[in-house]
Amino acid sequence: MSLGLEAQQRILHSYLFVPGNRPERFAKAWATEADAVIVDLEDAVPPQERALARSALDAWLSPSRPVLVRINGAGTEWFPDDVACCAKAGVSGIVLPKTERVEDILLVGDHTAADISILPLIETAQGFWNALPLARTPRVQRLVFGPLDLQLDLGMDAEEDELLHFRSTLVLASRLAGLQPPVDGVTTAIDDPDRLRTDTLRSKRLGFGAKLCIHPKQVSIVNACFAPTAEEEAWARRVMKAATASSGAAVTLDGRMVDRPIVARAQAILASIKQQRRMPTK
Repeated sequence: MSLGLEAQQRILHSYLFVPGNRPERFAKAWATEADAVIVDLEDAVPPQERALARSALDAWLSPSRPVLVRINGAGTEWFPDDVACCAKAGVSGIVLPKTERVEDILLVGDHTAADISILPLIETAQGFWNALPLARTPRVQRLVFGPLDLQLDLGMDAEEDELLHFRSTLVLASRLAGLQPPVDGVTTAIDDPDRLRTDTLRSKRLGFGAKLCIHPKQVSIVNACFAPTAEEEAWARRVMKAATASSGAAVTLDGRMVDRPIVARAQAILASIKQQRRMPTK
C-alpha cells in the first residue's frame, strides 16, 4: 500500500535520506518531522553491501510507514532486484538516480504498481538535455536535482551562480509538464544551519518546492523555510480583503497595485497554509 491520494497530492517539502545499510536508523528517520523518508540503496551504500541493504529494507517495509526508495540506476546489476523489492507494500515512491531516458522510467513503471510515484533524479548532462520529455513521462510526480553528480559529469567546480541555469531548467520543465515543483539537492554542511537556510530560501525563490536532507537536524529548517511566514500570511489576507472589497478590480495596497497576479499569489499562500494545517505529515 502506498500513501493515500490526498497525501500524494500534498506538496512535500522535506525528503530525508537514510542509508539502506543502516536499518537501525529507519524507524528514527520515520519518527522525524520529515515529510518523506527516502531509504537509499544507491550512493550512501558501498557496492558490496547493496544486496544486504535491500534485504534489510525488505524486512522493515510496512504499509503503516510508507517510504520512498532510491534504487540503483537502470543498467546496474542491482536494478532488477531493487525494482522488484519496490513492488512490496510500504513503498510509496521510487527515486530513480541518473535518469537520462524515458525508457528507464517506463521500465520502472512496468514493474511497479500504478499508484507508486516516480521521482527522476536529474544529475547528468544527458538528463538535463532530456528534462522536459522525462518530466512528461507517465507516473512522474516531480523532478529531483542532483548537483554533486552533475558537477562530476560536467567537470565543474561550481558555486551557486554556476548552477542557476540547471536549477531553472528543472523548474521550467516541471511547470511545462504540469508537475509539482522540483526537489533541490542536498546541502552537505550538516552543522551549518545558516548555510542550509540560505540554500533553502534560494531554492524557494527559484521555484523549487522541496529539498533533500541528509541529516534529521536539517529537516526543521527546511520545513520552516518552505512554509509561508506569519508576515506572508498577514499580507495575503490583506490582499484578499482588498480584492474582495474592490469586487475584483485593480486596487492599491501599501502603495502598490493589486491586480490578478498579486491576488493569485495571495491565494496560493493561503491555500498552502490550509493544506499544511489539514494534512497529516506522512
